[in-house]
Amino acid sequence: MQPLERGGLVARLAEGPADMARIMAFRRVAFPRKAGPEEDAQDALSAHVMVEGEGHLLAYFRVMLFGWGAGLAQGYAARFYDVAPLAGYALPIAEMGRFCVAPGGVHPDVLRLAWGAMTRVVDEGQAGLLVGCTSFRGAAWEGHRAALALLAAAHLGPVAHRPGRKATEVVDYPALVGPVGDRRAALAGLPPLLRTYLGMGGWVSDHAVADRDLDTLHVFTCVEVDRIPKARAASLRAVAG
Repeated sequence: MQPLERGGLVARLAEGPADMARIMAFRRVAFPRKAGPEEDAQDALSAHVMVEGEGHLLAYFRVMLFGWGAGLAQGYAARFYDVAPLAGYALPIAEMGRFCVAPGGVHPDVLRLAWGAMTRVVDEGQAGLLVGCTSFRGAAWEGHRAALALLAAAHLGPVAHRPGRKATEVVDYPALVGPVGDRRAALAGLPPLLRTYLGMGGWVSDHAVADRDLDTLHVFTCVEVDRIPKARAASLRAVAG
């Protein structure tokens, strides 16, 4: 991916140890762990995308591009989900992870550029799917009851393609949370990244995974690239150039 510049901001691939040191420091703030290092085996398999402005790192994500569905077994999501239902997918798959922004809020232009860079990576890699693990802050599912009820009611993926259960602590939220109550409150309870995925027509797994080390609850998320609404796709590609 060539650097993408807009309005004094630039999205670019990390280059060398100095960039990676900045990224890891950034990630440790965004994903504070109770134990263990932030670095993992997937880092060596990933392209690392940085969004910068005036010399400051403002947003970051990593992408692993797999040639077909069977490659997902090497990804981060495969640690927690049985991704075998997607193993027969014939097109490349992009797995995005560790999406994070600078503390204290981020200007919409930063997020717009980050998604423009992701669009460029997906298009250049000819990916048919964009997948990832999308996290809620707080591992206890009860605090996310309304949002999980909305996911269970309206956003579960096709039965044949949903990943299976693999993690130690799984939350079968369709069976637990009950009907959707206040839809506005449910939408407000969704993480911003997950709202973006769903706005692109994305779907989620039929269970969540509690990560006690990070104190998060995450769901497997998938966007089928050719099913992104046309207006949304055009907007993303306008930024991507």
